Amino acid sequence: MILRNPTGVHAPVADYSHQIEVPAGGRWLVLSGQIGMTPDGTVPGDPVEQITEALANISRNLEAAGMTVRDLVKLTFYLVGAVDAAGRRAAVTTWLGGHEPCTTLLHVSALADPALVVEIDAWAYTA
Repeated sequence: MILRNPTGVHAPVADYSHQIEVPAGGRWLVLSGQIGMTPDGTVPGDPVEQITEALANISRNLEAAGMTVRDLVKLTFYLVGAVDAAGRRAAVTTWLGGHEPCTTLLHVSALADPALVVEIDAWAYTA
């Protein structure tokens, strides 16, 4: 993968890249939206804890496919209501460990269950 932030485009405002080029011949993994639900079905009440758990669910999915966070190409965050921006950024930055996939963040009116305030979908690629 080739991560780029072209000149003439503003610097990324968080830990992401403006574009990623992926060569032909690799493996793609597309994840359904991952929610902040623990393996035992618990949904934390705190939005940042939901983000942390959704990211852990992405990690578990990547591991099951023989991939890591470094293989992520794109993340899309769906958030309901006010989510502590600094807490969100800190959780995501720590989890990414210096990797900067393309990202999009959307605020939506609701998710599938009223207890859920976070959903994250992901695309990954490995050669």
